[in-house]
Amino acid sequence: MSALKTMDQLRISTATEDQDIELIHRFLSEESAWARGIPMETVRTSIQHSLNFGAFLGPSQVAFARVVSDYSTFAYLVDVFVLEEHRGKGYSSALVSAVLAHPRLQGLRRFMLATSTAHGLYAKFGFTPPVKPQTLMERYVADPYHHAQNTGAPVKAVGPA
Repeated sequence: MSALKTMDQLRISTATEDQDIELIHRFLSEESAWARGIPMETVRTSIQHSLNFGAFLGPSQVAFARVVSDYSTFAYLVDVFVLEEHRGKGYSSALVSAVLAHPRLQGLRRFMLATSTAHGLYAKFGFTPPVKPQTLMERYVADPYHHAQNTGAPVKAVGPA
């Protein structure tokens, strides 16, 4: 399924070939709070191994999201953004709606995301803080792209031993 939804000329596509990888890389590496300095090849690989949602006005991409999933029990929504000049027009809601309506993402036990700024947006779609936070753990690497680029050394996890 390529084109999923149209909203006032906004077209949302899951076709990998439709995604503007240079634009996505530029936003993630230069403007995002979560992926500054991410290498182009990492962006390419992540897109190849994800279900991608690009939002377009005419031929121009204005928003993006991707989902990592096994398509049966779990999904993780990541890299959601709307270009600054297109914010405030409902495009983020349209994008999240398209993600949650996608046929391959139905019946999942857990759909997760991480956000530091958009709790209100995701709450509208039923996302809440973890019901059982004591059951969740993470392995977090702070600033992995900066470290790997500057030293060439393998990136090590940070946190208590």
